[in-house]
Amino acid sequence: MEALFGTLGILGFTVGIILLIISLIKKSSKKRPLFIVITSIVLFGIAMANSTTPESTKDKETVAQPTKETQKDIKDETKEESKEETTKTEPVKEKESVPIEYKNALIKGQQYAERMYMSERGVYDQLVSEYGENFPEEAAQYAIENIKADYNKNALEKAKTYQSRMSMSRDSIWEQLVSEHGENFTEEQANYALENLPN
Repeated sequence: MEALFGTLGILGFTVGIILLIISLIKKSSKKRPLFIVITSIVLFGIAMANSTTPESTKDKETVAQPTKETQKDIKDETKEESKEETTKTEPVKEKESVPIEYKNALIKGQQYAERMYMSERGVYDQLVSEYGENFPEEAAQYAIENIKADYNKNALEKAKTYQSRMSMSRDSIWEQLVSEHGENFTEEQANYALENLPN
């Protein structure tokens, strides 16, 4: 909504200035262009005020937010996977017994596990988060129970990323992997990652 007000404000301001210049040249009434300019400034001000929401009003929940590039990849892969799913021959009884919401949660969860190397808890949190996928807890639990993922491998991939891209120490990597505000891997998975991390 802020983007709409901001865009309208900038667009209206530009149009108002142009009309004001034209009315000055033609020596006609300046009321309409002046009204447009003032209204545009007010709209732009509203947009700016709404876009700078104080931190205290935001939820403190920390959930990994996919980048635009990752979201595009996930959307593209979702389309491909849903095409593949429709071509698979599954028993009709199984398709009917699993709600579509559960299937969608499974597809999203599988993508988070495979493409973003998330932990089991990280996938679950992302699926149920209002800032993530906002699936019901039952659908997310179904997804967790049916995702085919090697969480040891995911922990190792995350550890490699922290080591190579963020130049973190091994102790810091371990803490980040097991932290509830970090990756939420189990201690065993974090230990596996550090044991297999290149020196």
